[in-house]
Amino acid sequence: MNAPASALRNTLFSSAGIYTEYVLGMLTSILIARHLGPQSFGIYSLVIWLVSVGMTMTNAGSASAAIKFVAEFRGSGREELIRPLLGYLRRTQRTCLLLVLVATGLLAALAGDKLVPDIDRLVLFGLLALTISLRAPYMFNISLGKGLENFRATAMVALIATPLNLAMVAGAWWLDASMGVFLVVYAISSAVFYGVSHYQTARLVPASAGARLSPELKRRIARHMRYVAVTITVGFVATSDVEVLFLNLFASPAEAGQFKVAFQLAAGAALLLPGVVGALLLPMMANALSRGMSLAGRRFAGATTYLMLLAAPLVAFGFVFAPAVIGLLYGASYAAAAPVFAICLFGAALGTVSQAASSLLISADRQRSIMLLVIANAAFKLLLDVVLTVHFGLAGAVAACTIANVLTAMAIVALAMRVSGLQPDWPRLVRIISAAALAAVAVLPLRGLWTPLPTLVLGGATFAVAYLLLTFALGCWSRGDIGHMQRLHERLPAVPALVALLAWAGKRACKDA
Repeated sequence: MNAPASALRNTLFSSAGIYTEYVLGMLTSILIARHLGPQSFGIYSLVIWLVSVGMTMTNAGSASAAIKFVAEFRGSGREELIRPLLGYLRRTQRTCLLLVLVATGLLAALAGDKLVPDIDRLVLFGLLALTISLRAPYMFNISLGKGLENFRATAMVALIATPLNLAMVAGAWWLDASMGVFLVVYAISSAVFYGVSHYQTARLVPASAGARLSPELKRRIARHMRYVAVTITVGFVATSDVEVLFLNLFASPAEAGQFKVAFQLAAGAALLLPGVVGALLLPMMANALSRGMSLAGRRFAGATTYLMLLAAPLVAFGFVFAPAVIGLLYGASYAAAAPVFAICLFGAALGTVSQAASSLLISADRQRSIMLLVIANAAFKLLLDVVLTVHFGLAGAVAACTIANVLTAMAIVALAMRVSGLQPDWPRLVRIISAAALAAVAVLPLRGLWTPLPTLVLGGATFAVAYLLLTFALGCWSRGDIGHMQRLHERLPAVPALVALLAWAGKRACKDA
């Protein structure tokens, strides 16, 4: 990818933030999961899921509007409108928060004993209300940083707040704390994340010089927020780990704990490699669209190929080495999560690959189409969740989640193709998937030969080399990609074998689009 220096800086900062948040966040989750065990971790996960639902409903369309319209105002030279825009969005956010807190109080009073029997209803309400009130503005601040394309600010939030959260969890773990103490730590960490994010982003907003949003612009923003509010809220319930709720209700907290471990690890792993590009896609697409659909369509097709190059090997590696990954990170008590992790990784990777398509649709103001698609998918998934979880427990929850993810990704990509008039390079995508599958077959004999750590080290190294060579052999890279690799290699001491390899890869490469 040829990008200006500012885009490179954004990528580096975004990478630092995402990797720090993922690695330390996952380590935090592992400590909690191993300490509490599947049963208590299933209940703990349900409380965290309820907070996430409340946070999503509070932000509704405001966070997405912050990214889209702040990026749009910057791209069109109307930066003086950013401050009044934020005031408008924050007023909407506060109204939504009030409604969410009322709903939270009713939920705690009427169903608290059923959902979380180990926590008093009043304590549950206080915990949910406090954490939602802190987490929602924290996520809004992160969206503001993305809209401003200041990924240094969002990275600093992760670099400062995430280690503090890990330290608090490690302290609770060392003291052999109960589940309630870990929930208190979660509430405290919410305050830390909000405080750091507010400090990092508040000083970035340009002066307004008395500017105001026009009535026409307000109507456009309100329209965007209405559609996105429904889309994001319904979509979150459908695409998040809602199965934790149904497994707690219809199966057992232990199965919910197994699913949470697998789902969280799969979602994080799918985010890890392509996450840097994913963070840049929406502002990049909004900026490109301001210069024409043709450019945005080409970026959609190119980004989809790039995301597939990263996501396909992740899925293939997970299917081979899922037992070793779960055994190393969570221990023998979570062995049942290994096949769940492999399947969830497939669904999460499809969502990652479709990020370019969804960013194009949001930037093109196709919120109504997205909303209808998400509502249909949510209704179908929730029906599957209830029916399959009641009858098949954990296996049913995994099946419902995967089927819904596949259908959603297919529908989003199809809609983006229709809007842009372009489509991904399907033959190239097939070659990428074939390279990942063949690499998985090559390392299959290494599965289970040793304990988890040496298996993953040797298997991972072997898989990486096999996949890279197969992508060269099958023509998964364009000539421009190979040329860029060769230019990068020219800055390093010459390695004859690598020079020959890249020359061979250039002959195998496909033509640039």
